Amino acid sequence: MTRLPYLKETPSQTAGPYVHIGLAPGAAGFDIYERELGHDIAGPHAAGQRIRVEGLVIDGTGSPIKDVMLEAWQANAAGHYAHAQGGGPVEDGFRGWGRVITDFATGEWGFDTVKPGPVPGRNGTVQAPHISLWLVARGINLGLHTRLYFEDEAEANAADPVLNGIEWAARRPTLIARRTGHDGTVIYRFDIRIQGEGETVFFEI
Repeated sequence: MTRLPYLKETPSQTAGPYVHIGLAPGAAGFDIYERELGHDIAGPHAAGQRIRVEGLVIDGTGSPIKDVMLEAWQANAAGHYAHAQGGGPVEDGFRGWGRVITDFATGEWGFDTVKPGPVPGRNGTVQAPHISLWLVARGINLGLHTRLYFEDEAEANAADPVLNGIEWAARRPTLIARRTGHDGTVIYRFDIRIQGEGETVFFEI
């Protein structure tokens, strides 16, 4: 019987600086597109409460990571996603998806959108309003998936099947964004901790 040779493992490669050039060229100083893909999540016609989401991505030493790219997915205020099996109609221009880059000097990131509504879960359950986030940066070989929930949705959060599926109840608050505000704008603050004390819960998808 012929023995098949074992293949050597392919070397890993971190995202590096080219992630910005390829996926968000404007942030890297390249004026290629009139409007970059992923900047407009909700569109001008979306119903519901307009909000802003802001935060930092923090490493194990407590320092902000300043070269992160984040992608966000969400439903509209009625709990519908922008695809054929999304549960219902969405407003003209509602994408439900966006892409942001952290500020290279401060590490701050943020985007404007509408607050999503609750969406159906498995087996007849209902998921609390949330925004799904995926992030990648230099030193992160595989993208990290997490969720942002809203602190003023306490009743819905308490019944959410995903939050309740986290075995360690003490870690569930790492997925809750704090509500603040400035000049009449509703802001939700959500800092993502990669390692160490208060590490954010990440999901395998």
